[in-house]
Amino acid sequence: MPHDDGKLVKKFLLELSSTLDIEASMRSSGVSPAKARAIFKKLAAGIPVQEELFAPAPSGAFVIRVDGACRGNPGLSGAGAAIFDKKGNVVKELRKYLGVMTNNMAEYSALVMALSEAKAMGATEVEVFADSELMVKQMTGKYKVKSPDLKPLYEQAYSLLGGFSRHRIAHIYREENSLADKLANEAIDRRVK
Repeated sequence: MPHDDGKLVKKFLLELSSTLDIEASMRSSGVSPAKARAIFKKLAAGIPVQEELFAPAPSGAFVIRVDGACRGNPGLSGAGAAIFDKKGNVVKELRKYLGVMTNNMAEYSALVMALSEAKAMGATEVEVFADSELMVKQMTGKYKVKSPDLKPLYEQAYSLLGGFSRHRIAHIYREENSLADKLANEAIDRRVK
């Protein structure tokens, strides 16, 4: 492991051991969520942390967390997304009031909003995390999109993903998606369009 990367791991783990706040520790040490998970998996398995975990992401690469909020189903809805740079720093927070729609439509709307913004920011590669298992499984081809309301949003999101040289979309648990959830709910509260 390169010396600087070893310092990064040490700083992250020391910060975490004193605060027990994973998100704050990641921010202060510059460790991305993906790197933090990789560190924990390696440590839990008793495997030394490998330097490839800390290879810098190519420029133009972003990590995106998206979420849709819905009060009632259908109900008042909002889309939220956070775009992170390769160091795990938030570079853009997005929120949009969607009006009345279903929860699944709000989830897809958040994805479309975030991918459109990432493209406008010059992203060439994206790694997307969402807590909607249905949307992730549909976007990865594990489930078919049967809903006529979701098909246009799915097709738009699929087309946007195809515009990146590399992309990945993965499911995360709701508690790992707190910032995007907060932004989606703020959109409803503030009626931010």
